[in-house]
Amino acid sequence: MMRWQRSRSAGFTLLEVLVAIAIFAIVAALAYGGYGELSRQAERLGVAAERTRAIQATMQRIVSDFSSLEPRPVREPLGDTMMPALLADARNQQLAEFTRSSWSNPAGVPRSTLQRVTYEFADGTLTRNYWVMLDRTLATEPVRTKMLDRVKSVQLRFMGPSRRFTDQWPALGGLPGPGAERALPIAVEITLDLEDWGKITRLVEVAG
Repeated sequence: MMRWQRSRSAGFTLLEVLVAIAIFAIVAALAYGGYGELSRQAERLGVAAERTRAIQATMQRIVSDFSSLEPRPVREPLGDTMMPALLADARNQQLAEFTRSSWSNPAGVPRSTLQRVTYEFADGTLTRNYWVMLDRTLATEPVRTKMLDRVKSVQLRFMGPSRRFTDQWPALGGLPGPGAERALPIAVEITLDLEDWGKITRLVEVAG
């Protein structure tokens, strides 16, 4: 009897080894499945966070641009005709073109602090363009920045002196009188309709 106990304690039987391997395999499979799910969740959260940052950055840029509108017309690329300080029509691919102030210049480059900007919307993508000079020529290429994708629509509305909103600027019929090309709205309403977030609206008061 004592001899049987000594041989029994000397090692594991084949059955015990197989059971241990089977338990280890089950635990490993469960752990791997849990790790995979955590990895997928982390990836989804990362994508969602990146999308949120892109939307916030886009809205901040648009609000900053329209709140800094400057009544500075620019010369047409071809000829001496003056373009209004703000020219906008949401029915076109080019939603708006305008002059803005407060263009930061940390490098001290010899240029104006005013900037000519356009916003374009095509194929679900909102793009911001700007020129390094105000009175450009046909050969001057803009600097293009893709702001946001998965955009269903963009709407801009402008509040004029009558406190009514219009989809165009200058309003239909134009702004009569001298200096009309320098006229700016009182406020701008921006609405982005996104595939994932729905509609986001901001009302921006124009400085001055």
